[in-house]
Amino acid sequence: METAYLIETVIKIVVILLIFSALAGIGTYFERKVLAFMQRRLGPVNVGPFGLLQVAADGIKLFTKEDIVPKNVVGRIFKIAPVITAATAFMAAAAIPFLPSFTLFGYEVHPIVADINIGILYILGVMGIGLYGPLLGGMASANKFSLLSAARGAAIFISYEVITGLSILAPIMMVGSLSLIDFNEYQAGGITDWIVWSQPVAFILFWIAAFAETGRTPFHLIANDHEIIDGFGTEYSGMRWGLFFIGEYANMFFISFVMALIFLGGYGDGSFLGALGLLAKVAFFFFFFLWTRAAWPDVRPDQLMWLCWKVLMPIAVINIVITGIVMM
Repeated sequence: METAYLIETVIKIVVILLIFSALAGIGTYFERKVLAFMQRRLGPVNVGPFGLLQVAADGIKLFTKEDIVPKNVVGRIFKIAPVITAATAFMAAAAIPFLPSFTLFGYEVHPIVADINIGILYILGVMGIGLYGPLLGGMASANKFSLLSAARGAAIFISYEVITGLSILAPIMMVGSLSLIDFNEYQAGGITDWIVWSQPVAFILFWIAAFAETGRTPFHLIANDHEIIDGFGTEYSGMRWGLFFIGEYANMFFISFVMALIFLGGYGDGSFLGALGLLAKVAFFFFFFLWTRAAWPDVRPDQLMWLCWKVLMPIAVINIVITGIVMM
């Protein structure tokens, strides 16, 4: 039994790594197509039908491009920073139930690596550690602009971690568990049981914080599109830069799963339609990440910090107090 569990766990880890690494590349294709449509451009069209092979071309380019390590960087830290970003993104996936349980050749498969009783705390903690990737990458680079970008991004990450934790506290009080499977079962009665109806403020706060967690527009202050450099990644090339990229897009998918499971009923009663519903919710959240990049401008760091500490945090605290009073 232990051997079967070990083999199943290893297979699930490999499948998650392969699927979401591929989805990171496919996500770039859809982002470029969505942005092109909204901005009256074509996007990828030349490589393969409808430009679909552009993903493969970009992957080949990243794997074969020369790995340049500038002369004055702090070598070991410079090399390990991209690994931290990608590794923490995939480590967070360990406590996420991606689909309901199903039977395959008489064996019941649970599409979650580890259903630990502190799943949400684990996910948020590991994703929080991910800020060390950009921070160390910028600090180790021989580039003052990379350092400024890393410091700016770390300040935003740390600040909005507070909002993430406070916003999720009220739903946790309702469910009485930190397991995402328990959250799903709490909402298994149907759309009327979704937590979003009883905790709309927490949902909006968590969604806003998700943009900061993933560094997406209008929180794209790590590598601001209006600057002529790539932020902390300016000194990176080849697959080291690609690891930062994979980490960012994997985080977008994983945080989308978390939002769908906590607030929008997850996969419901575990039926086939419920599984499709979960994937549709995740697709919507991912599309919304792309939509905001096309429609919203980036804002100044001081404006984001003002929004965090003077607006969102008081609202989150008030929501927790009201939830506690109602539950009493």
